Amino acid sequence: MAEGDNRSTNLLAAETANLEEQLQGWGEMMLMADKILRWERAWFPPAIMGVVSLVFLIIYYLDPSVLSGVSCFVMYLCLADYLVPILAPRIFGSNKWTTEQQQRFHEICSNLVKTRRRAVGWWKRLFTLKEEKPKMYFMTMIISLAAVAWIGQQVHNLFLTYLIVTFLLLLPGLNQHGIISKYIGMAKREINKLLKQKEKKNE
Repeated sequence: MAEGDNRSTNLLAAETANLEEQLQGWGEMMLMADKILRWERAWFPPAIMGVVSLVFLIIYYLDPSVLSGVSCFVMYLCLADYLVPILAPRIFGSNKWTTEQQQRFHEICSNLVKTRRRAVGWWKRLFTLKEEKPKMYFMTMIISLAAVAWIGQQVHNLFLTYLIVTFLLLLPGLNQHGIISKYIGMAKREINKLLKQKEKKNE
């Protein structure tokens, strides 16, 4: 058991080191984005919502086709991948890279690796469910996809994408400040109250 844990830890460290090497040119930008997404200042949340709203208003105004939108998005990614490693050291100053920043960059890369592992784990569990319980897999997929299709039919695609993107960008800050855990705790307490009331009525 200990050998398995050590092997997993070593593999995680190796994957994290590899990711750090790949994203080294993006270090300054990732630290800046990390500060914004974790709401280190009070005005960051409205700034995030304002920028996202502006971007989606531009998309709504231009109304590009799917092919044009995907092409422009990939083009911007390619430009960023080329320009950011060149411009970031000149803007932020690579000589200002401190031990604290390096540690935070390591934590960010480690969290990204763990998130990727969780996604792969859920994907593997889905295929395991398909092999072991095909009927449950079939029903779960059909119901889930039907629900998503119904939501997509009721809500405008662009507005739905706007809500999803906004929520995902606000999620790190919500977690950092304990807002999600707070409301989850409140929901659990309410559910427990309802269950206790139901038990008393049954008695």
